[in-house]
Parts: sequence; C-alpha cells; structure tokens
Amino acid sequence: MRRATFKGLGAHKLRLALTALAIVLGVTFISGTFVLTDTLNSMFSALVGNVYNKLDFEVRGVAQFSGSGATRNPLPASLLAKVQRVPGVADAQGVVSGYAQFVAPDGKPIANGGEPTLGESYLTDPALSGLHVVQGGPPRTADQVLMDAGTAQQYGFRVGQRVRMLFYGAPRTFTISGIAQYGSANGFAGITLAAFTLPTAQQLMQETGQFDAIAVATSPGANKHVVQKDIEAVLPRGVQVVTGQTVENEASTSVSQSLSVFSTALLIFALISLFVGAFTIFNTFSIIVGQRTRELALLRVVGASRRQVFGSVLTEATVVGLVSSAVGIGLGVLAAAGLEALLRGFGVNLPAGSLVFEPRTAIVGLAVGVGVTVISAVGPARRAVRIPPVAAISGRPAHGESSLRRRLASGTAVALAGALLLGVGLTKPAIQLVGLGAAGAFIGVAMLAPAIARPLAGAIGRPLAGLAGIAGNLGRRNSMRSPRRTAQTAAALMVGLALVSAMAVFGSSLARSATSSIDQAVRADLVVSSTSSMSGLALPVPSIVAAVPGVTATNTVYRGQFGMSGAVETLTGTGTRDLAATVTLQMTEGSTAALARGDMLVDTRTAASDHLKVGDSVRVKFAQTGNTSITVGGIYQANSEVGSYLVSDQYFLAHFAPGWNPAGLLVRTSGGGADSRVTSALAAYPTVQVQTKAQFEQASAATVNELLGLVYALLALAVLIALIGIVNTLMLSVFERTGEIGLLRAVGMRRSQVKTMVRSEAVIIAVFGAVMGVVIGTGLGLALADSLRHKGITATSVPLPSLVIFLVLAAFLGLVAATWPARRAARLDVLAAVTSL
Repeated sequence: MRRATFKGLGAHKLRLALTALAIVLGVTFISGTFVLTDTLNSMFSALVGNVYNKLDFEVRGVAQFSGSGATRNPLPASLLAKVQRVPGVADAQGVVSGYAQFVAPDGKPIANGGEPTLGESYLTDPALSGLHVVQGGPPRTADQVLMDAGTAQQYGFRVGQRVRMLFYGAPRTFTISGIAQYGSANGFAGITLAAFTLPTAQQLMQETGQFDAIAVATSPGANKHVVQKDIEAVLPRGVQVVTGQTVENEASTSVSQSLSVFSTALLIFALISLFVGAFTIFNTFSIIVGQRTRELALLRVVGASRRQVFGSVLTEATVVGLVSSAVGIGLGVLAAAGLEALLRGFGVNLPAGSLVFEPRTAIVGLAVGVGVTVISAVGPARRAVRIPPVAAISGRPAHGESSLRRRLASGTAVALAGALLLGVGLTKPAIQLVGLGAAGAFIGVAMLAPAIARPLAGAIGRPLAGLAGIAGNLGRRNSMRSPRRTAQTAAALMVGLALVSAMAVFGSSLARSATSSIDQAVRADLVVSSTSSMSGLALPVPSIVAAVPGVTATNTVYRGQFGMSGAVETLTGTGTRDLAATVTLQMTEGSTAALARGDMLVDTRTAASDHLKVGDSVRVKFAQTGNTSITVGGIYQANSEVGSYLVSDQYFLAHFAPGWNPAGLLVRTSGGGADSRVTSALAAYPTVQVQTKAQFEQASAATVNELLGLVYALLALAVLIALIGIVNTLMLSVFERTGEIGLLRAVGMRRSQVKTMVRSEAVIIAVFGAVMGVVIGTGLGLALADSLRHKGITATSVPLPSLVIFLVLAAFLGLVAATWPARRAARLDVLAAVTSL
C-alpha cells in the first residue's frame, strides 16, 4: 500500500504542485517572521548589553504608575553627593535625558520612521558610559553636541560642523564635537542621540537642579550587595537603587514587547494565509480523490481495507505538507534577510549581527504546514472510503441527497456557532474568540455555499454567455454543473475578500467617525500641533501665535497620565477663557464653569461605566503631587478630541512637572490671511504644523487610509493563495475533461473558444467568491465598528465604490488565474484527448 501511495504522488506531481505552493507561501510568511524577530531580538539584546554592561547600579525615582509607561519623578541634584560618599562607590554621575531633535542640512527635522529623538547628558567616566567616541571628542562647552554615528553617516554630518537642533524650548545651533557609537553599533533602529554637557542638558531638558537618574560604578573588589544596601540607607522616600542588570533586563523586555507586537501582527496575517490555503488543499484533494475513485475502488476490491485507503490519502497529504513546509522554512530565512535589508534600505539603523534561526522556527513551521495540510485532507479521505467499490467501478458514484442534507445541517451549525463566538469576542472584546468565530463563520458559509452556487453562478455567467457566445455559455454551464466544486474553489477567495472588505468598511467607519468628531468637537479655525513623536509644542509657540495679527482667540491643550479608579488614564487640560470659542462641549449635566473652580468634567461613557454624577468626589493620583481628591463638576457628550477627563490648564499645570509641553493649540482668526501669518511666525519650529480645520480632518482620514494600505498589502498574500486555488481547480478540471474538450475540438470548436470557455468559468468562480466575500465582509466590518462605539467610532460607513472595485478586480484576477489552464486546454492534442474517453 505504501508503494501505491508514493506512485500516486508521482502520478499527480503537477496536480499537487500548486497545492504545495499555497503551503510554501504560508510557511514562508511564518518562518520569515520568526527568523526576523529572533534576529532583531538578538541584535537589540546585544546592543542593550553593550550600553548597560558597565553600569553597576542606578538610582532613580520609584515608578508612580504600573505598566510599561511608568512615570518616575526626578531626583534632587543634592542627592548625588550623598551617593558619591557611600563606601565602595568609585564614581556616580547624574543623568538627564529628554527630547532633542537634529535638523538635517535641507532644513527638515530628522525623524527616522517616527523613532525617538533623544538628548542626554554625557557621562564623562568611561566606566559608566555606554557611548564610544569614534571621531572627535566629547562635548566640553555649552555649544557643543556629541552625535550618534548612525545619524552622522546617514546625513553626512562631520566633526566641527554646525547643526540646528529642536527642544522643548526655542531651537538652538550647536557644533558637533564628536561622533559616537552605541558600544560597537552605529545606531539603534533609527533612534537619534545627542549628548551634551550635564549643565547644558539640564537647561535644555527643563531640569535645572535635577537628575532623571544617577549612574553608579563600584570600586574593584567591592561587595556590591553591601554597596547597594548602603546606598539604600541614604536615599529619601520615593527613591530606589537597582542593579545595572535590572536596568538592562527592563530595556531588553521593553524591546522584546515592542517586537512581539510586530511579530504577532505578522503571524496573524500568516495564519490567515494558511487558513485560505486550507480551502485550496481541501478542494484539491477532493477533486483528486474524485478523479481517482475507480483507482481507489480497485484497491478496495483487491484487498485494501478502508483504513489503508484512508491512510494512503493522508500519507499523500503528509508528504506534500512536509516537502512544502521544508521549502517554506528555507525560503523564510531568505525572506527575513530580504526584510532586514529592506529596513536598512529605508534608513533604519540596525545593529550588526547575523540571522538567528531558532529550532522553534523549524518546529512551528513543520507543525503548522503539515497540520493544515493533513487536517484539510481528512474530509476528502473519509469520502474516499465511504464510496462502495462496486459503485465506484461502475462509474456511478455520486453525492446523494442525504450527503447534501448533512452538509447543509452541519454547515448551518458551524456558521451559527462561529457567529456566536464572533459576537461574544467583539462584545468582550477578546481577539481569540473573534479569530475562532470568524474562522467558524467562514467554514460554515463555505459548507453552505453549494446550495446557492448553481443559481448564483448562472446569474453571474449570463452576461458572459451573451458576450462570449457559445464558449461563454459552456463556461457558465461548467460552473453550474458542479456547484460543490465551484463553491469550494470560490471559498478561498471569499475569505480573502471578506477580510479585505471588512477592513474597508471598518476603516471607512473609522475615518468618518474621526472627521465627524473633529467637526463636532472643534470650533477653531486652525489647529497647531507637533509632528514629533516625542514632544508636544515648544513652550514659546502659544505666545508667538497669540501675538500674530488676526488671531482672535487661542486655547492651549495639555495631556498627561494620571491615576483614576486604579487605572492609568489620560487627562486633558484646557484654557477656560477661550474654551467656548475653540471647543464644542455638549454638556448633559453641570457646566463648563466648573473648570474654573478646579473641578473635573467627564464624558458620558466614563460617567456611566464608573457610576459618576455631578458633585461626586473621586480619588486621583499624579506622579508629581501624589494622591488627591477632585470633584466631578459636569458631564459632557463623548468627544474624541477632548478625551474622557477634562480639567482647566491651571489645575493641570499645578499637578504636572514645571515646563510641561502643550499637546496642541486651537486658534480662532478673523480671516484675511491670518493662517499664513501664523505659519510664517512659526517657521523657526519645523516640527510644528499649522492646519485648517478641514486639513486636520483630512490628515486624520489619511492616517486611517495609510494603515488600511498596510493591511491590504498583508492580506494580498491570502488573495494570491486564493488565486492559486482557482488555477489549481481549473488545471484539475482540464485533466478531468480532457476527453470532453477533445470532442468539442473535434466538432469544430476553435482554440480561442476553448480558452474563452475556461476563462469564463474562472471569472464566474472569482466573482462568485467575491460576492460572498464582500457581503460577509461588509457585515463583519459593520459589526466590528458597532462593537467599538464606546471607543469613539460614532459612525458607520459602507464604501460602495471600494466594494465595487473589489468585485471588478476579482473578475480581472480570475482572468489572470485562467491564463495557464486555458492555454493548456487549448493545446490538447485532439486525437489523444478523444481516445482518453
């Protein structure tokens, strides 16, 4: 039986090749993701080790809030002398860090993909600093800066050159004193670094007389445990000392968590591709088993048991899965190398290092690839052993009505279970349940699709029959003749286009909600904001704008974290004088006048979820001032631009660090070119953007569209695999109908007509799958948008033009997919084809 199995594989090499390709692509995606993230983890871990391996201890403020965004209060500069006097401490130096951004020679701020732009004090002791100066020297005066080698190399800076820089305050120009590496690496994934003398850094970071931390190096031979205890003894309340290893572990964990988000997103799309590939595998094995019915029946007649036949089909699937997965794993390494080169090509400065291939990558790749292939082949294998040998040999095996009824019943059950899980997952929300529910719904719909395949394929093919004549009509009849095959082939494309359509509907709803919320929330004519990922507006910006002729009102907006009900929330601070002129607050209870009294306003969703009402006193916590109470002075309709918690700017600044940067500025003008005057007045601040209300709305929508573009690109692989399924089905159909095609040619059908017939069938299958996908995806997108109403998606929108484009694109891709099968069918030898009957 084993010999028969492998002969069967050899006899169907071409028929299984495209199935193998679907698995190869999916496994390549998975293994490439693992190799890339493992490589990046290894690179960054080594780099973090180089930066912190000289640090014995770090003195810092205790984290005020839990989580990755822990806020630590600065240390008084007077604490440094106490730490330096501790026995066993060889040296201790204050550390100050914050926002500092280089400006390129062309006048544009340097921001590599939105990565942090850091400024810090230079540690003069080599035993403490992770920086290695490779050209020039460290900064020694107030007008000198040390630049990281990655930025210098990418933008052509050199020692002695003047460079303009942006800070929380006014921009300044410095002389590059030297160029440094992070340990032995030029850069840190696009992060830019500027190092200054300690007094200069304190001035630039608004931390005069303070440190963010104190770096400590111990004397050779000192008992580090004793030194740590002695340092703890001199520290005031709210300050802690941790080992350098702890700091290194925290930095490595932070990098790993960031990469895990990236890795998880890629793996989700890889699994989607494999899920789509499973439909192709199922359909391929179903057709192959159907074409080998007589062969399998003969095996049963000569003594093969049901178990042996079942095992033979699954063995074929296992071999295909193993070979495909092995190829996919190998290609995954190449894909990871290509992605790494692509990142470097886009200017992301990655540390040097070789690709990392963990055993886990091979294990997961093989398990997933083989598992998906075998599971997808179980149904066809079971069907192979259920056909009575006598019926199979007589050439009359068919799926009976009872089989169809069972399929419809089970399909309905699976679809309903999937819809239920999907609903629960969207309500919770729980991404795992959403994934399981969506998969169940897709499988259930695919099982039900044969019930509508015949009439829908007939309706879709009717225009083709009119346009392409008899050839188009034959293609239409072919798709109607086997509704199960048509539905199974279209199912893969249905999944891909359903996800694309769902994202289109969700993105359209998100963009519409963003623009409508801005329109309803903002009365200002201009919105002034920062393009920097690290900073808000520079401190002088509000006063500069207020002095521009034609500006009638300004409102400075602040944002920061605070503790509320045991969670870390975002607090918004706003001016009260021009609030009504710049912001629309629809109050349901209380009044905006409560802001001037030091009260807090909350939105309706927060009030409902936390059971708050006007007059309630709530406990809150600020990193700078600690625990306090505040009164709820009013409740307003949810406003995405304002947020959930609103206080006056005076109250906000009283509880946050001095010199807190504004998040934005709302401006009312009298017209007459005031917007251009505001832009000109802020020309010295290249990270500041001035937008009209309409431009601000368009920018919000554009951000959503950029994200959708990335999602579409990642889903393209799933659509490609679906098209491979169509190609495979058509190829198998050509094999199956060789005699039929030969007869058609013998009675006068031209080669071009044969091609048209095959192409018509492909278009019908593609459009059928696209119609189901668009309908299901639209419903899924609307459900997803509706489930996130409490997160600010206030409107739903169905982008009809985009959905129509998807249908037209599906028809075109169907034509493309039919190219090879159509040519093969047209080239069949007529006499050989007729004699195969």
